[in-house]
Amino acid sequence: MILVFFAYLCMHKMRTLHIFNPEHDIALAAHLANFTAPHAARQLRGDLGFLPVLWASEGDVVMVDDVDYAMKCWERFRRYYGRRLQVPCLKPSNTVFAAFKRPVSSLQTQCLQPWGWDLALKSLLLRSGVDAALMPSDAQLEHIRQLSHRRTAARLLPELQMAGTVGEVFECATAEEVREHLECYGQVVLKAPWSSSGRGVRFVSADTGQATILNWLRNVIAAQGSVMVEPQYRKIRDFGMEFTADGRGGIRYCGLSLFHTQNGAYTGNILAAEHVKREMIGRYLPVGLLDAVRKRVQASLRLGDYEGAFGIDMMVVAGDGGFLLHPCVEINLRRTMGHVALAVSPADEETVQVMRIVYNGNNYQLKIQRL
Repeated sequence: MILVFFAYLCMHKMRTLHIFNPEHDIALAAHLANFTAPHAARQLRGDLGFLPVLWASEGDVVMVDDVDYAMKCWERFRRYYGRRLQVPCLKPSNTVFAAFKRPVSSLQTQCLQPWGWDLALKSLLLRSGVDAALMPSDAQLEHIRQLSHRRTAARLLPELQMAGTVGEVFECATAEEVREHLECYGQVVLKAPWSSSGRGVRFVSADTGQATILNWLRNVIAAQGSVMVEPQYRKIRDFGMEFTADGRGGIRYCGLSLFHTQNGAYTGNILAAEHVKREMIGRYLPVGLLDAVRKRVQASLRLGDYEGAFGIDMMVVAGDGGFLLHPCVEINLRRTMGHVALAVSPADEETVQVMRIVYNGNNYQLKIQRL
């Protein structure tokens, strides 16, 4: 079977090579060419490596750890949910799977679209025989890494603030600076500059055990140079906006992402038409405020030559006598589960479903259920 696919590759000029590398955020923090991701991240990549098929074009290539396993998982997902969701991306396609462990110089792709770019991924692709000319230079990778620092969100936040919004964030280089903000606000959120969902985040109040937090804080500052400090808000719900950047300064809006988190970690997304999601957020905020913030993002965010998907996490918070919008909790300079949700949203404009990543004790699965 694999030989058939490689014969196909040699006969046809492919357009794009896609990669699901969910360990990306951790790799950014490590900033190592020879990086070994934690077991859970490696298993997530192996079990859900087929995901790029959902947004790939006909004839594109998806690089995975195990071709046969990826094909099996994709076919199972497509057949099971294709009957229920009736969305175009779940129809049979000519997308091809290729393995990391094989030399892939024959793929003849014109461009690469990973989940996110980092030094470890570039090193892996070079070892797999992918043409270096298709990848960002080391200088461009460093630029992407710096844009992925949480200070990018901190700098954008003031540009997005207007009537009906809230939000403050401070970058601190010492434990003493953090202590001053804690005394001012009483409760704060500490975030490592580079970290993945649910990791590198600490919720701290005046009565939190200081020794444990101080050790963590010093380690983060020693490793990453600073820590981000935000007041704790009374969060009502998480959501975000998904975009793509064209590498020339243009930013295209893709849609809203209504997601759930637990202890800061992603747990699932709402799948629904855009107007349905707008109505859901409209229960708390004027939809005109969402449109105004989206336009500010497109006008104010400077990403240089970065080309690819990204998302901005936001939240509805309780204010005095109403609700407020925090318009920039963080920027994810990579593809997000919100983009995945947009790819599998139901064709029926009135259907509302939920998408979750579930671990059953043996493997990770993408589950979709009606609400």
